[in-house]
Amino acid sequence: MKFYNLKHPEQEVSFSQAVRQGLGKNQGLFFPRQLPEFDDIESLLAMPLVERSIKILYPFVEDDLTLEQFTSIVTNAFNFPALVQSIDEKNAVLELFHGPTLAFKDFGGRFMAQCLQTFTKDSREKITILTATSGDTGAAVAHAFYGLDNIDVTILYPKGKISLLQEKMFTTLGGNISTLSVDGSFDDCQGLVKQSFDDLELAQAIGLNSANSINISRLLAQICYYFEAAAQLYRQRGKFDDLVFSIPSGNFGNLTAGMLAKAMGLPIKRFIAATNANDTVPRYLQTGAWQPNDTIATMSNAMDVSKPNNWPRVEHMLNSGIVDKNCLSSVAIDEEQTQMGIHSLNSLGYISEPHASVAYKALKYGLNDDEFGVFLGTAHPAKFKETVESTLGCLLGLPKELADCSGETILSSEMNVDFQQLRSYLLAQVN
Repeated sequence: MKFYNLKHPEQEVSFSQAVRQGLGKNQGLFFPRQLPEFDDIESLLAMPLVERSIKILYPFVEDDLTLEQFTSIVTNAFNFPALVQSIDEKNAVLELFHGPTLAFKDFGGRFMAQCLQTFTKDSREKITILTATSGDTGAAVAHAFYGLDNIDVTILYPKGKISLLQEKMFTTLGGNISTLSVDGSFDDCQGLVKQSFDDLELAQAIGLNSANSINISRLLAQICYYFEAAAQLYRQRGKFDDLVFSIPSGNFGNLTAGMLAKAMGLPIKRFIAATNANDTVPRYLQTGAWQPNDTIATMSNAMDVSKPNNWPRVEHMLNSGIVDKNCLSSVAIDEEQTQMGIHSLNSLGYISEPHASVAYKALKYGLNDDEFGVFLGTAHPAKFKETVESTLGCLLGLPKELADCSGETILSSEMNVDFQQLRSYLLAQVN
């Protein structure tokens, strides 16, 4: 299968090229030329996660990978579960934080790392992964690529705007993982990444790639857990065609993957894109005017994004009829509502962190009587220990993954929002 640049449709690449490059010409996003469609959904849902994921994704990669190679990639990447937990008779949470860094980004990060390692195994090609994180991408990417030959990783994150435990999960590794604390917002960090891709001399010199959700491999991996959620709910409820997914949305990769799953035949009824105060998309869907404001820091910090980079993919699917425009709505949830959501879930016996609470509150405002709501739990509550504890007035224990890094020293360097400073840093890393 070929993947084309949404900004320059004449630029067409293979899966391996799309994964290696990350972005196309003029910062264009790659999108599959066609989507496989599956009619016998019930048979798919009866399969285990790994077997089903291989069947769903292999049409995208079959020109570049043998079935044996791809089976190994998926088996190694998806070696942890996605779990559906019932909240009440009308709602459930899809827990995506049972991987090594306790966040949904483990699915995409590990899948991309396995793909890249396979593509570079028999060459001396040197790759530099440059990515920006608003919280959880950093840890998932760092742990997925840590120790891999011929791959260096540099992660940019907004100084003082992610939780300390989030920060420690990816800034304490060292080795082939470098981290930069940027005196700015996530959008500033992402802007520096984009400038790096536009500098063709730099990109060639360091073998530049990105592991953000702009990389098509990340999105393909995320498709799989929508099918997994439907499979578990089908076993529990005997139906799956009334599902409404509420997705905590920052860079909008999760929504993109869900819409791809729907386009491939999974009968998701509709989606709610739940944002925090960074409400560019809800306002756009209401007014038709794309007017990003300055990014606001919130307790759901991984969603503190005012210029979501995956939105062109979402809009392409809506405008081209790949998915119906009526299947998407969006709502902004403020800080007070987020805290109320944490309290409400706690009263139902479920401890939530802020991002899942945003998605839950959006469901409560927007679910119809004939629908069943699934909100995405994208991170373990302990990654937001201080926020959850102060909201609920109780103490949270630390899972082993967080306890192991909590006492480690942060190894980051600090920098301003200065592309030349970043450029010099990256060139020094490979020389």
